[in-house]
Amino acid sequence: MYNSEIRDMSLDELDRRINEEREKLFNLRFTTAIGQETDTSQFRKARRNLARMITIRRERNLMAVDETNVEGQDD
Repeated sequence: MYNSEIRDMSLDELDRRINEEREKLFNLRFTTAIGQETDTSQFRKARRNLARMITIRRERNLMAVDETNVEGQDD
């Protein structure tokens, strides 16, 4: 998933996708532990996608806080 695709998502959709990606990572760990999964490159992809989504969500939260601080200043 590309950053541009993630940035186009709404906040609710982004939260939903983060939860899905966490579940996917959990399932990958589980299937690898019991010996069913052999493609370990999926771990890296899932972790990086999750990190991208969390980073973009954090950026949005920081921008929202920054905007409220700027609006609150009456000079």
